[in-house]
Amino acid sequence: MTDTNGNGSGPTGAPALNVLVQYVKDLSFENPNAPRSLQPRQNPPDIGIQVNVNAKQLSPEDFEVSVTLEASATEGGEALFKLEVDYGGVFRLVNIPAEQIHPIVMIECPRLLFPFLRQVVADATRNGGFPPLYVDPIDFFALYQQRAAQEQQAPANAN
Repeated sequence: MTDTNGNGSGPTGAPALNVLVQYVKDLSFENPNAPRSLQPRQNPPDIGIQVNVNAKQLSPEDFEVSVTLEASATEGGEALFKLEVDYGGVFRLVNIPAEQIHPIVMIECPRLLFPFLRQVVADATRNGGFPPLYVDPIDFFALYQQRAAQEQQAPANAN
């Protein structure tokens, strides 16, 4: 029998990352040129995707992490659709060394949310009359490194 700390997160003192809840925080789908935009197309549309990760500490062990994804499709300068979704979750980090908390919150937590966010995007585009948009996997580690590099350059640019 294994000792647990009472919340089912594993042996006492063991590091744990628990998903407490996940949710769609905000969702917007615009199809401004319907029904014309839903007609068969000769060429595939140009699709643009932007992703951002934000986090907020709720308590010493709990963090809200949200992944904001914006997607748009155009053809010949005409907007086909615009999608914005903010998908969030609350995570509990227990017995994690302080220097590892930020990378876990900004890399691992979004990685856990991504499959669910991807499904929301696919469902929203399909429900809007388009083929489902399946977003390719996102390298959250690369995004984390990119953001860290930008933050290091920001103070240098301010001088």
